[in-house]
Amino acid sequence: MFISSDLRINEGIRAREVRVVDEQGQQLGIMPLREGIRIAQERGLDLVEVAPNAKPVVCRIMDYGKHKYEQSKRDKAARKKQKVINVKEVRMSPKIDEHDFNVKTRSAEKFLKAGDKVKVTIRFRGREIVHTALAKEKLEEMAGKLKEFGVVERVPKLEGRNMIMVLVPKTDNAKTENKKADEN
Repeated sequence: MFISSDLRINEGIRAREVRVVDEQGQQLGIMPLREGIRIAQERGLDLVEVAPNAKPVVCRIMDYGKHKYEQSKRDKAARKKQKVINVKEVRMSPKIDEHDFNVKTRSAEKFLKAGDKVKVTIRFRGREIVHTALAKEKLEEMAGKLKEFGVVERVPKLEGRNMIMVLVPKTDNAKTENKKADEN
């Protein structure tokens, strides 16, 4: 049962009648708030409002301090399991030399191995914008060289004066991987 962090306890509960559930999950029935608080205090516990929108309000008898501590431990463990995916950018021009292109490809490979997404951007200056086919070819060549480490999440697309392609690491995105395998 999910319990929000801003719970009302004991005298903070505003309802007159409450449905009381004990610490084992057994329903004790509907009773006046005062009686529910008295039962909880006899057991050395707190009466905690768990369903404020129900009619009547549902309250549970529990050790509120212990519950808060366990909830914070669960939240901390959930945050620890989350993997932060950074987006690294590799920029180049459509007239990039072969050696420079290989250097950019190696750096993109390093980012993918580290588990980061890679945004490959080709910037057009001046009249270079007429060579969008050449830029798309370069991006597809890079995707081909990096297919062992990542898959294309976003195909090369012209946005203003930039052509952008996004690659994701292979291990992190099995769905995209399977989709690409089906297309080939």
